[in-house]
Amino acid sequence: MCKYIEPFDTNTKFVILMHPKEFKKVKNNTGHFTNLSLKNSELFVGIDFTNNKRINGIIDTHESYILFPSPHAINLSKTNPISTCQEPKKMAIFLIDSTWTCINKMFKESENLQKLQHMSFETSRVSKYKIKEQPKSNYLSTMESTLVVLELLNFWHVETIEKEQLEGFLNPFTKMIDFQTKLLKNPSNCDVRFRRR
Repeated sequence: MCKYIEPFDTNTKFVILMHPKEFKKVKNNTGHFTNLSLKNSELFVGIDFTNNKRINGIIDTHESYILFPSPHAINLSKTNPISTCQEPKKMAIFLIDSTWTCINKMFKESENLQKLQHMSFETSRVSKYKIKEQPKSNYLSTMESTLVVLELLNFWHVETIEKEQLEGFLNPFTKMIDFQTKLLKNPSNCDVRFRRR
């Protein structure tokens, strides 16, 4: 899927936190695609990030949010996230790439994540992740959620991402879905070789 990825830069730093189970399970996942598509992003694998120096450094030097729906979350669909300070810090948005069960464990064990402001958004989009059942119909994958965030940051003029870049952002994701759908329908048409390790 790498040939479909066209990386671009952003003012906002994106930090992808991936549970080890998600990392071991598959390399062609939306967390990896998001990381490879955004030049100003970093990916960390783990459960407890409390003492991670790099992550704590990002939190200290950025206006940091974590994308997580909660009653006290800043609604990006209605609110400009940029601070009203005269010299606002650059923004960082943390994305957790895992199942909801594992996400709760990561939150519980990572004291630094518990202190971050929550961010959410409103959307009528339905996930295109046909091969993976979502907990609810309005839940989106990591990459799909990131696209909504990027579009809203553009709306608030936090970002100035070209329309073509946004339109192509999900290309590796959609190509992966197409490939896996064809494989499920007719495995003999796909030249896939598996090797035991």
